[in-house]
Amino acid sequence: MVFFLVLLGSAIALITIGAVMDGMLYLLSTGVLLLIAAVLYLLVRSVSRSRRRPAH
Repeated sequence: MVFFLVLLGSAIALITIGAVMDGMLYLLSTGVLLLIAAVLYLLVRSVSRSRRRPAH
């Protein structure tokens, strides 16, 4: 969970800097890609956890 929060915080920081600073569009796009990666990481982690539980 800490890894997800670090990815999320980094993505938000990069998106904010990329949106505010002139000519920093690459930071904005990197932040968006990092945000997508963080969400995918969380989805993969939750799916793998749900498969480990035995069926009742």
